[in-house]
Amino acid sequence: MNYYRSAAQRGHANFGWLDSHHSFSFGSYFDPQHMGISALRVINDDTVAGGAGFNSHGHRDMEIISYVLEGSIEHADSMGHRYKVSAGEVQRMSAGSGVTHSEYNASSTETLRFLQIWVQPNVLGIEPSYEQAHIPQTKTLTPLVTADGRDGSLMMHQDAAIYRLRLEAGETSLLPLSRGRVAYLHIVAGSVQLDGRQLVPGDGYGLPQGGELEITANSDQVEALWFDLPPSISTKQ
Repeated sequence: MNYYRSAAQRGHANFGWLDSHHSFSFGSYFDPQHMGISALRVINDDTVAGGAGFNSHGHRDMEIISYVLEGSIEHADSMGHRYKVSAGEVQRMSAGSGVTHSEYNASSTETLRFLQIWVQPNVLGIEPSYEQAHIPQTKTLTPLVTADGRDGSLMMHQDAAIYRLRLEAGETSLLPLSRGRVAYLHIVAGSVQLDGRQLVPGDGYGLPQGGELEITANSDQVEALWFDLPPSISTKQ
């Protein structure tokens, strides 16, 4: 059975400086029916007030991807990186054997909004690493993060890929998925029609057994993330 979850059903946490919506269980929000899909563990839609952010904290054995929608992230980590990640850019940090980092809104007045995505790696205890890039849209479905870094994408340690989908009103795209693979679609902006449903920003739709998904834009400037994921999670030391 295909997986559907509306934006309104997501977990929600508001700390004043941070307003976050959780597509899957995260932090104090726990729902055993929504623990992730395949290696995709977290999609948090985070809005951070001006001058605020996440103090230095640690991670291990996780591929952490940030996709900035508005504003800029001020990033610093224990590997010595200090970078600004601006709207439209993608950041990938492999936590590996252990890394600490902080993330702040680079502006004291403007809002920062970004998607924080966690993908479980297929290898544990590796040396931590970091990269970021602005990846232009070159076709309807453009790779942002892949297992092999193809077509200018960032590289992650998992047999998976994250694509950005962009459509204008009335345009249709066929999203392919090889048999035995798992897929997940997260709507970022605009509205689309698929499988008899209308999806809006924050909605998620998963295909646990492969196949094809035809998607039609109901509005201009549709943007979504398409996750091509392995059928099961296996890791090695």
